[in-house]
Amino acid sequence: MKQASAAQDTSPASPPASPPAQPPRDDGEPRALWIFGYGSLVWRPDFAYSDSRVGFVRGYSRRFWQGDTFHRGSDKMGCTWGVAYQVRDEQVSEALKYLHVREAELGGYDTKEVTFYPQDTPDQPLKALAYVATPQNPGYLGPAPEEAIATQILACQGFSGHNLEYLLRLADFMQLCGPQAQDEHLAAIVDAVGTMLPCFCPTKQALGLV
Repeated sequence: MKQASAAQDTSPASPPASPPAQPPRDDGEPRALWIFGYGSLVWRPDFAYSDSRVGFVRGYSRRFWQGDTFHRGSDKMGCTWGVAYQVRDEQVSEALKYLHVREAELGGYDTKEVTFYPQDTPDQPLKALAYVATPQNPGYLGPAPEEAIATQILACQGFSGHNLEYLLRLADFMQLCGPQAQDEHLAAIVDAVGTMLPCFCPTKQALGLV
């Protein structure tokens, strides 16, 4: 079982105004759609897109409280940084079909509409689709000490790779966002992993990530 990061909706009742959704095509799909990613989607979207922007959503927190047996989280008011991808025209249906399998069927996530604030233009928010973990899904593990989460991260891997890769790629992304982007939960797990790593015998692949 692997730990994954996620966020649960704790957004205020009246979110900031943002541009309305694009009008749908004749087949019912919108002509353009923004999709917000805060986990592995920030470095591996694996779908075609027309534009991407780094930024954040409010009212959500990334937590390593979600488990699954395929890939690699939860409630607290906060600010979650990630990347929003714009898909257009024929990209929309292909991206949604792919993400439904990756995030909903295999990950157990629900879909939510969120307000995304681009890093460069936070005064021009966008509506985006996000995949959010809730306590109701079968993979929800709940809160745990950072040391316990670090132990599981060091010990587990799956079809998408080792959990250590997932953790360190997220940490690298947060550093690239600049000093305004903070994630104390993520930083505490990285510290715990660094302390515990000498006690483990990870694969050569995992060692190469450090």
